[in-house]
Amino acid sequence: MTDSAKATYAAAGVSIEAGDEAVEKLKPWAAKAQRPEVLGGIGGFAGLFQLKLDRWKEPVLAASTDGVGTKIAVAQSLDKHDTVGIDLVAMVVDDLVVCGAEPLFMQDYIAIGRVDPDKVAALVKGISEGCVLAGCALLGGETAEHPGLMGANDYDISGTGVGVVEASAMLGPDRVRAGDVVIAMGSSGLHSNGYSLARHVLLDIARMPLEGHVEEFGRTLGEEMLEPTRIYAKDCLALAAEAEVRTFAHVTGGGLAANLARVLPEGLRAELNRRTWTPAPVFALIAQRGRVEREEMEKTFNMGVGMVAVVAPEDVDRSLAVLTARHVPAWVLGDVVRSDEPGAALVGDHPRF
Repeated sequence: MTDSAKATYAAAGVSIEAGDEAVEKLKPWAAKAQRPEVLGGIGGFAGLFQLKLDRWKEPVLAASTDGVGTKIAVAQSLDKHDTVGIDLVAMVVDDLVVCGAEPLFMQDYIAIGRVDPDKVAALVKGISEGCVLAGCALLGGETAEHPGLMGANDYDISGTGVGVVEASAMLGPDRVRAGDVVIAMGSSGLHSNGYSLARHVLLDIARMPLEGHVEEFGRTLGEEMLEPTRIYAKDCLALAAEAEVRTFAHVTGGGLAANLARVLPEGLRAELNRRTWTPAPVFALIAQRGRVEREEMEKTFNMGVGMVAVVAPEDVDRSLAVLTARHVPAWVLGDVVRSDEPGAALVGDHPRF
């Protein structure tokens, strides 16, 4: 075999040099998402986090792993990659906070067909910004180049987060009582669920261009679809510190009723009133252009409610005041009642939807 015929990693499609350049470009962004407990920096074989045990009597660690789903296809189509990292953090930390856990750190995984250092840095920029919003550290991650398995411009991202909660302060179904009140926290839009249906309706059926201005949105379709998922972690922790919160429910795949049902005990039912809010125009547009039935919409999308809190009835006003002061749209959504049919159900009709 001649020297010119020798196989190399680069010839197989993997560039060590591009990977090293990507690491150098993402380091400044990763450095922005820090906490005092972090030891060392980016580049080690493992991220190190020194848990300050004197803060808790009985600390319980909580962990969550998630991705962004096919929202990434919109980012790839628009060649805009600096927001889906925020979505990734939101999907992880807002699951952690449901049990009352404070997010401590995140680690990310980026699988990409061909390493583009600027693209990787943009992805990490979004993840870093999300970590800052959540109050957690970006403890490290991995970028894996997958030539032959993925197209050169394709990528996917996932992340794992770890949080901590005092054992005696853990939230959950065991705390919920009949008479408790369900408070809704408004979403920033589609968040990161239902994009396979949203893309099918708006891009395939309606043939709407991502770059096209949509009057109902006051911006382009692409801008609406890439609106980052709202991160509620700090807001939920602030609320739990000021009011008697029984539990939270993060509204993701499955919709509002199904996710709330996950945190309700047997024998109790949450009755939620659709008349208390009007979903954002993007939901109506999907329903109309795709002739999507209400049941399908409500089990696929958040419909304008990204997080709910179940609180003691005497703390409703205080809860709304805390969330309003933190600029989180919030309102009374319904009540918890005794029922032989446990779970959660929506009643009434949305105004103007």
